[in-house]
Amino acid sequence: MFEKILVPLDGSELAKQVFGCVSDLARAFNPEVILAGVCEPHETDREQACREYIDEEARLMRKNIADPSFRLGTAVLLGKPAELILEYAEKNGVGLIIISSHGRSGIRPWSLGSTANKVLHKVGVPLIMVRATEPPAAPPSIFRRILVPLDGSERGEVILPYVAEIHRRIPSEVILLRVLEAGKHVRSIGGLDFVRFEDRTMKTAYKEALSYLEKTSQGLAAGSGQVSTEVRAGDGAEEIIKHAAENRCTLVAMPSHGHSGIESWLYGSVTYKVLQAGKEAVMLVPSTVTSRKRPGRP
Repeated sequence: MFEKILVPLDGSELAKQVFGCVSDLARAFNPEVILAGVCEPHETDREQACREYIDEEARLMRKNIADPSFRLGTAVLLGKPAELILEYAEKNGVGLIIISSHGRSGIRPWSLGSTANKVLHKVGVPLIMVRATEPPAAPPSIFRRILVPLDGSERGEVILPYVAEIHRRIPSEVILLRVLEAGKHVRSIGGLDFVRFEDRTMKTAYKEALSYLEKTSQGLAAGSGQVSTEVRAGDGAEEIIKHAAENRCTLVAMPSHGHSGIESWLYGSVTYKVLQAGKEAVMLVPSTVTSRKRPGRP
């Protein structure tokens, strides 16, 4: 599942804030880690400097991990960063990309870094985006408390095997969240009106959602920490962001796209809002990715 991990670096301190996450996964899964130095097209004359930089970062990481079985490789990618990252991942059987939300261009309000944003939109493999901060913070492991929003669809459940493996090997608490729409938009003479569902309908949906989450949580019971469930009503993205903040979650794990049934919850839209407005690290798994049997499924 995490046999080969790609870690793009652009020479900035912001990009290196992924190292804590990389170290956690390296110790738990013993994957092959590839540190990739990425240079823009106009920087091709700095190839040797980029090579020296990435070799030094690799030396420091080996020293930090301090495990003779740790497998670490390096690569230098010259050209357009986002395209090169995606191309390298596809051609080299990468199972996970870990990238910082910002890099050399710095942190800009209300926006992800340009490279991270482009990779997020086109990535075909699981990805973890670590939120970079200025000045750099020293937060606990991003796997300490994982929020997993689910919409009840099989496509939405593609994230579960990855969370289950992390939960089994790394001390973590998992919160399964289901957000129910409180109503629906209907066309009217004036445009669109929001019609709230009847209380009876919401009570039935709440019971079904809670039962679903409880059954799903059974597949995570063999992990290293507590698993809890919660059902809320409201806007999908807003409730995810609010819940993550209220419960001091360190990671939000969700599909990068998919579609729910009864709630009409389009994950592409919800995911984008969480990426832009959330404060936590985010793990995304494309709904097209196939993996082992999902926890909680027969």
